[in-house]
Amino acid sequence: MAKESKHQHEAEEPILDENAATAETAEAEAPEVAADPAEEIQALKDQNLRLYAEFENFRRRNARERLDLMATANEKVIKAILPVVDDFERALKNISADSAERVGLELIYTKFLNTLKAEGLKEMDNATGQAFDVETMEAITNIPAPSPELAGKVVDQIEKGYKLGEKIIRYAKVVVGESLAS
Repeated sequence: MAKESKHQHEAEEPILDENAATAETAEAEAPEVAADPAEEIQALKDQNLRLYAEFENFRRRNARERLDLMATANEKVIKAILPVVDDFERALKNISADSAERVGLELIYTKFLNTLKAEGLKEMDNATGQAFDVETMEAITNIPAPSPELAGKVVDQIEKGYKLGEKIIRYAKVVVGESLAS
């Protein structure tokens, strides 16, 4: 019996009027009513214009991001394939120029490279002899420059650099000459 009376007291607590609560919050959230209807109309027009401009910016940004994503969607796969391209190039260097194997290997390599180029892959220029550029090259090591004019320049390129569209997906790995006077 004691339990029943306790439950009865809980049930007798006043229930809040939901309509009254929502009306109070609506009044609190409602914008201040302008004294002049023309001012109110202008304020609403400004608000509408801002919302439209914000939506247009969102739409343009979303379209740009979608195009960027489509352009580099295959980046991961192409990065994984680049070592195979390097292996082809090493194999071609080590096979004599007049062998039948070289002809077949060159055909496969050319077709493979053309397929990657069709997907947007671009080989970066050979960096040998150029000034070392941190933006496009990765220095593997420094060696004493063979001549004074090669100090601070690329002496040898170990691996080619590649771009996918305009984005660098692999930096050229290079050896940089350093001056002996250091």
